[in-house]
Amino acid sequence: MFGMLRSLWHYRGFIASSVRNEFITKFARSRLGGLWMIIHPLVQVAIYTLILSNVLAAKLPGIENRYAYAIYLIAGTIAWSLFSEIISRCLNLFIEHGNLMKKMRFPRIALPAIVVGSSLMNYLVLLLAACIVFMILQHDITAQSIWLIPLTIIVLMLALGIGLLLGVLNIFIRDIGQVTPILLQLTYWFTPIVYPQNIIPNWAKQALCFNPLYPIIEGYHEVIAYGRPPNITQLTYIFLFSLVLLLLGLFVFRRASAEMVDAL
Repeated sequence: MFGMLRSLWHYRGFIASSVRNEFITKFARSRLGGLWMIIHPLVQVAIYTLILSNVLAAKLPGIENRYAYAIYLIAGTIAWSLFSEIISRCLNLFIEHGNLMKKMRFPRIALPAIVVGSSLMNYLVLLLAACIVFMILQHDITAQSIWLIPLTIIVLMLALGIGLLLGVLNIFIRDIGQVTPILLQLTYWFTPIVYPQNIIPNWAKQALCFNPLYPIIEGYHEVIAYGRPPNITQLTYIFLFSLVLLLLGLFVFRRASAEMVDAL
């Protein structure tokens, strides 16, 4: 484990330059450039807002704003975008870079590190765009926003842990690559992102306890939409769970690292 950390430190220049080049590439040969990173989630928010705002706005007590549903939806979308991007990219990461892994000698942990760095850059751009939208909608950003730092760290840990496990398994069992997008869609709709939790039947609320993303999304809603601190107890539990999952993902990745190249 410490060997991987040392490798990341020694190759920090390579990782940083790769993240920078990937970010710059998104601006090249495109009139809108990096704006595409935020257009898709914001368009998705606009569509849901136009269709569901009149139905669900009344279900959101505590947000004193006529655009309450849009604010609630943006808060959840910010967290989901980071979570889903890391998992989706890690899923085929080692398959896509199989030739590179065979021909070049470098710490393979650098590949998921580049994914995390690039996804985090996209996340920060989306977060900045969301802040601008909140200003337009006259929604105040409170001092509770400091909680976004630990929430972001937890999302990174959870997504990277799952992403590493799925990425390694996908090398040996290619069906994983077909099943994961379906599971991500189910997770999206099983998490209160588009809808508030108070409209969920009581029998279904108990099932939410098995969704590790649920307390994280609720934390984003509390901090961004309601201007309140998240549930510390829930946050502690999900932090520990994410940490264990991340360590498990790193362990599996390390153990399978040699076999991955042969399988590719």
